[in-house]
Amino acid sequence: MSNAPTPKQFDRTHLRRGLLLLVDILIISAMFVVSWLLFRQRFSLPGEIYLLHWATVVVSCGLFLVFFRCYDSLWRYEDGKEYLMQFLAMSCGFVLYFLLDTYIIPREMHYSGRFMLFAVMMALIGMWLFRFAYRYLRQMALLRAYRSRQATEMVIVGAGDAGVSLADEILRNTSSRNRVVGFFDDNTMKHNSIIHGIPVLGSIDQIAVLLEDTEVKEIVVAIPSLDDENRRRVLQLCCQTKCRVRILPQMSELLDQSGPGLFGTIRDVSPEDLLGRETIHFNNEEVYNFLTDKTVMVTGGGGSIGSELCRQIAMHDPGRLIIVDIYENNAYDVQQELKHEYPELELHIEIASVRDVDKVNFLFRKYRPQIVFHAAAHKHVPLMEDCPEEAIKNNVFGTYNVAKAANVYGADKFILISTDKAVNPTNVMGASKRLCEMIMQSMQDSTKTKYVTVRFGNVLGSNGSVIPLFKQQLAHGGPITVTDRRIIRYFMTIPEAAQLVMQAGAIADRSQVFVLDMGEPVKILSLAENLVRLAGYTPYQDIDIIETGLRPGEKLYEELLMQNEHLTATKNHKIFIEQQEKISHQEMQDKLKRLQDVLALENPDEVVRVMHEIVPTFKSPEEVNAQVNKETVTV
Repeated sequence: MSNAPTPKQFDRTHLRRGLLLLVDILIISAMFVVSWLLFRQRFSLPGEIYLLHWATVVVSCGLFLVFFRCYDSLWRYEDGKEYLMQFLAMSCGFVLYFLLDTYIIPREMHYSGRFMLFAVMMALIGMWLFRFAYRYLRQMALLRAYRSRQATEMVIVGAGDAGVSLADEILRNTSSRNRVVGFFDDNTMKHNSIIHGIPVLGSIDQIAVLLEDTEVKEIVVAIPSLDDENRRRVLQLCCQTKCRVRILPQMSELLDQSGPGLFGTIRDVSPEDLLGRETIHFNNEEVYNFLTDKTVMVTGGGGSIGSELCRQIAMHDPGRLIIVDIYENNAYDVQQELKHEYPELELHIEIASVRDVDKVNFLFRKYRPQIVFHAAAHKHVPLMEDCPEEAIKNNVFGTYNVAKAANVYGADKFILISTDKAVNPTNVMGASKRLCEMIMQSMQDSTKTKYVTVRFGNVLGSNGSVIPLFKQQLAHGGPITVTDRRIIRYFMTIPEAAQLVMQAGAIADRSQVFVLDMGEPVKILSLAENLVRLAGYTPYQDIDIIETGLRPGEKLYEELLMQNEHLTATKNHKIFIEQQEKISHQEMQDKLKRLQDVLALENPDEVVRVMHEIVPTFKSPEEVNAQVNKETVTV
C-alpha cells in the first residue's frame, strides 16, 4: 500500500503552509511599520518608496523562509533547529535586501541599513514571540482539558529525558486514560520544580510516604539507563505502595522498538526485573567461534530453554541448525520465527522422540552434527512422581540414546542440560537427571566426544515454572498458591540459561560439569508478594496467598553443587567446574540394564526403589525436609 498523500491531504498541507507564510508576512509588515514609526523623524521619503522597500524586504525574507523549509514542521513541536532555520532565513533575507538596495534600487531611494537591520530583527523577534504565544496557549488549553478529564492518576519515576518525553506524550494524547500528577527523581536540583505543568514531588526514596492517602493508582519507572541493581532497588521501593507498577524498557530495548511513542513501550514488571542478582554476561566472541559454520543439533528445541538456545545459536551463524522435538506445535512456532528472523539460515525441523533409538541414529547419520545440545527431558516434578517410569524412559534412556549416537557418529561435543534438582535429589525427576550426569561421567574415557554437563537453577518464565502460574492466578483474582512459605529457589533468566549452556560448551576442553554462581536464592513467598504489589494490589487483602503443602518429591531448598570444596574456577568468575568421581562404562551399563529389567515389570514403586539404589544421593523428601525443619532457613 502506498504511503503517498492523497490530493486532499496535499491541498490541506499547502494551504496550511501558505497561511503560515501569510502570518509571517503580516508580522514582518507590522514590524516594518513599527520600525518606520520609530525612525520616521529621520526619513521623509514618499509613500511609494516606502512601499518599494517594504515589498523588497517581504519578498527577500519570504523566499528564504520557504527555501529553508520553515513551514514543514508543526509549530507545536518546534525546537532549537526550527528557530535556527528561521534566524538563518531572515539573515539571508536581509543580505539579499541589502544587495538589492545597494545595486538595484536608485541611491536617492535608499533607506538606512541600520533601519532595515532593525526592522528585520524586530520581525524575527515578532515571529518567535507569535510562535511562543501559540505554543503556550495551546499548552494551557491542553493542561485544562488534561486536568479536567476522568483518568487514572499516575506518577513517573525519573524526570530525565525519557520521563519528560513520556509525560509530554500523555499530555498531548487527548484520548489517554492516564493523567500524570507528579515526578520522582533523585536529582535534588529538580525537586520543587515544575515540568510541563507537572511538579517534581521528591526523591525516589520518598515514593511510599508521599503517595500514601493519594488517588495515584499507577507508577511508571521511566529511567531506561538504570542498571540491574538500581532497577531492583527502585522496584522494591515502588512495591511499598499500593500502586500498579510498570516500567519503561532499558535503553537497548528501546532502540529496538519500531513503534511510535514511548507510551506503547511501557510494560509490566517482568520476573527478570526482580531477579536477586546482576544479570550474568558471557563471552559472545568465544561462543561465536564455537558455533560458526558448525552443524548444530538441539534436542527438545521447541521447549523454553531449547527454543532460546536455537534463537541464540542462529545469531552465531551456524552452518546448519537441526531442531529435534516430539511436539510439532512448538517446533513449528520456532521454525516460523527463525525463518523470519534468519532467512539465510539452513534450518531443519525433525519431529522425533529421543526414546526412539532407531530414529535418533537415523538423524545422526543424516546430519552428522558436530555439536549437540540435549535439552529434551520431562521436568515436572509432581507428574514424574506419579509416572516414574516415564522419567526413566525419556530422561535417562533418551539421554543415553542421543549421547551414544553422538559418539558413534563423531560429534565433537555433547552438552547436557541438567538441573539443581539433580544435586542430592529428593524426587524421581531430579534422580533421573542425576543419572544422566552419571552417564556423561561414564563416557569420559571411552570416546573422543567431549561430554559436558551444565547445571543451573530454576528458569524464570519457562514452561511450568512458578512465575507463569502466579501470573495466571493473579489474572483470575487469586488466590496465589505457594507450597510452603519457607521454600527458597535459585533463579536465572531463559536467555542467561541458554548463554550459559553455549558458553560452557565453548570453554570445555574435556568432559566436565559446569555450575553457575547464581548468587543468593530467592524466597518464593517474597516473589509472590512482590508480584501482587507490583500489580497494584495488597497481599492477603486484595489477593490472598495461601500454602498448599509440599508436593510429592519437593524439598524446601535446592542445591547447585554436590560438594562446594570440589570446585574449580574458570576464566569467567561466575562459572565453575565441579570435580566428579569417575564411573566406569561397564558399571553404568550394569545400572542401565537393571533399570531396563525393572521397567519391564511395570511396577512404579519398584522403579523408584531401584533408582534409590542406583543413584546413591537420592534421598526421600521427608528425610531432607526433616533436617531443614531443624534449621533456620535464611534468604
